[in-house]
Amino acid sequence: MASPRNTLIALSLAAAFGGFAATALRETFDHPVQAAPALALPAVAALPAAVGSTPMPSLAPMLARVTPAVVSVHSKQRVRVSPFSDPFFRQMFPDLTQERINESLGSGVIVDAARGLVLTNHHVIEGADDVSITLADGRTLPAQFLGSDPDTDIAVMKIKADRLQAIPFANSDQLRVGDFVVAVGNPFGIGQTVTSGIVSAVGRSGLPGLGYQNFIQTDASINPGNSGGALVNLNGELVGINTASFNPRGAIAGNIGLGFAIPANLAHNIAEQLLTNKVIRRGTFGLETQDLTDAIARGLGTSAAGGAVVTRVFPGSAAAQAGL
Repeated sequence: MASPRNTLIALSLAAAFGGFAATALRETFDHPVQAAPALALPAVAALPAAVGSTPMPSLAPMLARVTPAVVSVHSKQRVRVSPFSDPFFRQMFPDLTQERINESLGSGVIVDAARGLVLTNHHVIEGADDVSITLADGRTLPAQFLGSDPDTDIAVMKIKADRLQAIPFANSDQLRVGDFVVAVGNPFGIGQTVTSGIVSAVGRSGLPGLGYQNFIQTDASINPGNSGGALVNLNGELVGINTASFNPRGAIAGNIGLGFAIPANLAHNIAEQLLTNKVIRRGTFGLETQDLTDAIARGLGTSAAGGAVVTRVFPGSAAAQAGL
């Protein structure tokens, strides 16, 4: 049996050890965490105006020449609206028919300052009773309709004003995939807007719901309201007339980098025909074809891989005269 004296000594030693251990733990855990020194990050600053003696590239000088030639197009169409779809009831209750004005906004390009000629899309002014044009300097002018071609979606208008500025035509046949381009227009009616990108494809076709197709495809943002605006190269020359954008959720959902423009050479040709002849004359072979599939090839007993089969020749056509 332990004596009281031995027990007292043991308790004293335990207490001393416990105090020592507690002090050591407190010293360990009470030390504040030492933060690692922060890495020295470079300060964020604006791009310099020049690198050495070479100024930084900017589109501003080119756009100063281009933007005065891009206009906003405002069209109005008067339509009569009746609560009845049946013509009989519309005639029975003519007083219930009301007149409504549909308005739409688009863009246009001045291509001849001396004559006041403006190009836009046919769908921008289609069916319009009244069209006005607002210049980049804020002047609003009535526009005279001169002609349009629904198939290529090109329309020509005329305005009378001084101090107009035009964009010269480029040879759009020289465009290559990867060339830089700039789109200028009036998207959603918010005012003149500039976007940039590259030529994503040339000769694009096969798009649903559009007429004659030989489009320049670009990732420069093209939205509703940009229709009829300018697509220019870095020299400020007109390479295309913006006409459409593709979005699976609809054009109103915005641009996803799939914009399309009518090549300037085609737009120029159509405009000249409208101004000279008032109508568009197009060449035709006078025949109809379909793709030569493997099944058709076997049926015709030919080993040709690919191509086309002539399925119809129109009498008196060039194809008929050629003996097809």
